[in-house]
Amino acid sequence: MRSLFINIRELVQIRDSSVEKVSGSEMKELPKISNAWLFFENDKISDFGKMEDLSEIQVDQTIDLTGKIVLPSWCDSHTHLVYAGNREQEFVDRINGLTYEEIANRGGGILNSAKTLNETSEEELYEQSAARLEEVIKLGTGAIEIKSGYGLTKEGELKMLRVIKKLKNNFSLPVKATFLGAHALPSEYKDRKEEYLDMVITEILPVIAKENLAEYIDIFCEKGYFSVEDTNRLMKAGQKYGLQPKIHVNQFNAIGGVQAGVTHNAISVDHLEIMTPQDIKSLTGTPTMPVALPGCSLFLSIPYTPAREIMEAGLPLALATDFNPGSSPSGNMNLVVSLACIKMKMTPEEAINAATINAAYAMGLSKTHGSISKGKKANFIVTKNIPSYAYLPYAFGTNAIEDVYINGKSVN
Repeated sequence: MRSLFINIRELVQIRDSSVEKVSGSEMKELPKISNAWLFFENDKISDFGKMEDLSEIQVDQTIDLTGKIVLPSWCDSHTHLVYAGNREQEFVDRINGLTYEEIANRGGGILNSAKTLNETSEEELYEQSAARLEEVIKLGTGAIEIKSGYGLTKEGELKMLRVIKKLKNNFSLPVKATFLGAHALPSEYKDRKEEYLDMVITEILPVIAKENLAEYIDIFCEKGYFSVEDTNRLMKAGQKYGLQPKIHVNQFNAIGGVQAGVTHNAISVDHLEIMTPQDIKSLTGTPTMPVALPGCSLFLSIPYTPAREIMEAGLPLALATDFNPGSSPSGNMNLVVSLACIKMKMTPEEAINAATINAAYAMGLSKTHGSISKGKKANFIVTKNIPSYAYLPYAFGTNAIEDVYINGKSVN
């Protein structure tokens, strides 16, 4: 199918395909064309330009987008989209004064989700997860990473990863899988953390490698969960099986997780609500992408990632939803972009860069996704009739998306 969009109010995030990420002051720049056209063949972008320069092109369909904006689809590089049930009672508990840590200590939190997941069949888990994936695609997400971590048993973790693989096979957008077996310590392994990590390394990792169930390996490096030493051990084990690190760090405390991520060439270090000057310095000149998760900060009423400090140090920054049942029960990247502007003082240009090209980099996809570039996948958002791209984060409670294209096909 040869398709042509014409009269686009603004064609946003146009870049040479060699650009894989933007850093520091570069994030303030968002290349665009006003009154533009976009030509794509089947699943790839072929060409684009100003309407005044459009020559005759043989196409199968022409769509007039007068008054509308086109930008690359959101890339969500950190989610826990595969889970069973929900945890709305814990939401009420927090309103009544309990902290996230207190809820976890009572058997809630991650352990609650693990119990529900292990009681849910693989078929039902897939159905629940597929419905969530369909929802976020319609909200503009055109590439997504999904973690395990709510199994905390060999059977449960493999069940999650097989569901993720089925989603990858059944949906046309890129789905990246991350093994997060070290998300929390199961109650049956209380005071036996080394034994649990032994089980993860010797019993689960070989199956993941054999069945090709994940690209990345993750760990919750945090006080009360897993230490830097645990992180070093698991990352080394995962890398032996070809899994690249992608680590939860600095959500509540700075304990050296950022440095561990850099040491192991992590593709990203995620959360970063608590950052020290040394953490920021450690990321300088490395290939590791810092990732902020403002939906989690909103929901838990914890600090937001210090975006300005990170970018002013010359670093890149990506945004993701952290979609999960306990601390960020929303996969809406539009809300994330708004929160980045409202709460993290990012400009619309910085936030869109962080949610597209940099977010694609954070899951190894920036050669094919994250910008309007010749040869990249035709995954993009078509807005309703809105005045500018700044309206997207400004109107934080409004769905300004008219359509989403994945591989050149409308999802509507």
